[in-house]
Amino acid sequence: MSRIFRGAYIVWIVLRYGLDELVLTSFKKPWLLLLARILSIGRNLDAPRGERLREALERLGPIFVKFGQVLSTRRDLLPPDISDELARLQDRVPPFASSIAVATIERAFRKPLGEIFESFDLEPVASASIAQVHFAVLKDRNGRLRDVAVKVLRPNMLPAIEKDLGLMRMMAGWVNGFSDDGKRLKPLEVVAEFDKYLHDELDLVREASSAAQLRRNMEGLDLVLIPEMFWDLCATEAIVMERMTGIPISHTERLRAAGVDFQKLARDGVTIFFTQVFRDGFFHADMHPGNIQVSVEPATFGRYISLDFGIVGTLTEFDKEYLAQNFTAFFRRDYKRVAELHIESGWVPANTRVDELEAAIRAVCEPYFDRPLKEISLGMVLMRLFQTSRRFQVEIQPQLVLLQKTLLNIEGLGRDLDPELDLWNTAKPFLEKWMLEQIGPKAFIEQLKNEAPRYAKLLPELPRLLVDFLKQGATDRGTDQRKLMEELLAEHKRTNRLLHGLIYGAIGFGLGLLAMRLLFLSPFLF
Repeated sequence: MSRIFRGAYIVWIVLRYGLDELVLTSFKKPWLLLLARILSIGRNLDAPRGERLREALERLGPIFVKFGQVLSTRRDLLPPDISDELARLQDRVPPFASSIAVATIERAFRKPLGEIFESFDLEPVASASIAQVHFAVLKDRNGRLRDVAVKVLRPNMLPAIEKDLGLMRMMAGWVNGFSDDGKRLKPLEVVAEFDKYLHDELDLVREASSAAQLRRNMEGLDLVLIPEMFWDLCATEAIVMERMTGIPISHTERLRAAGVDFQKLARDGVTIFFTQVFRDGFFHADMHPGNIQVSVEPATFGRYISLDFGIVGTLTEFDKEYLAQNFTAFFRRDYKRVAELHIESGWVPANTRVDELEAAIRAVCEPYFDRPLKEISLGMVLMRLFQTSRRFQVEIQPQLVLLQKTLLNIEGLGRDLDPELDLWNTAKPFLEKWMLEQIGPKAFIEQLKNEAPRYAKLLPELPRLLVDFLKQGATDRGTDQRKLMEELLAEHKRTNRLLHGLIYGAIGFGLGLLAMRLLFLSPFLF
């Protein structure tokens, strides 16, 4: 019954905010079009469709808010007005009761709150769709007082999301079955992707481990601060981390009054992004302004502070090599090679005509080369490439969608800080150096070094493995195979004798030259 009531409430919200017209108008079934006209009678739908969708998701609760946030990353699937509005769904969820937060912490760490912290702020400082944050003070192992932030999972999240995800899958099935655009929009795949993200975020230990990995990767760069995790106090429902003190990056007036260099800040943001993506293949994929602050402490003045690591992106070596070759071809305006790479990677059907895909990519990219560099947007180029790829049935990879979404965030952030930011001039030296390391001699030598331990272990075993294989082959394949094995072993012995002869001959030849040299020099030595 609860599922029926929940479904009825969702339908009421859909009708209340006119979301039915967003869906039904894309259907070609005559009776569905008639239903859309009937339902729209008497409703005031003056607000833009993106705004109505955002407000409806907020009314439906935290799970749908999170769904809207994840959906906003799929700019390859959504119109710009809707994806821009959904991107505003950040930290707009009311906090839950502090008593529930305290009970969750005590259950997670199996201690009373007073034994864990010296002090604990009951008023949360931030509240999002999955968790909320409280400030506290504790004593570390060395007896020092440390300011910390405690992230606490919302109560009863797993049952709630399972119920809502079931309804989402059902509605996605309807869209997929009735709408002509259903297969292109891939509603079932989008819900499955959301399911994965959501379950990952429900495990706060996973988030803590992602933060620790990013912190290790960024050591020595001196551009970004990432909170330290207190592993003794990390559990699925609650984690404790170092409290970071800074000014939100969206508070530009406060930053300017503090004397922060905006141009340097913009350049540093680009450097951080490209380092995480192309050097490490592990990047913070939720870098909206709510998750970024700037330190004004004397020792770390002007550095970025990254928060909230629930969504991270990863790139395999194949992904990085693919990107390296695409960027190389793109800088050279070799659109045919870009098209070939799409087909070789298997992301485009093998029967796709290279010349047609090349022409489509050229139409997207070429106009940008005729503009001043500061007006070129890498993020927009990627987005238009994704949109163009629909007609060629390109399977957009989730990790590259996260990359494109993060690049758009960084690029927009950088231009807000420095309107004259030239993203290409800032990024191009880094990309060229990285591409050389990826596909040049250095990459080859590095790969050999990485594989050397495997080869060193395998080489001593090769003779035994060869003999075992040949013996097994002889047993399985009878007398003829045994004879072949004997011939191969005899040939192997002849080859060894030949090699020994060559080696001994070379040694003898060298000794002969040395003797002649000594004879030639002997009159001068004595």
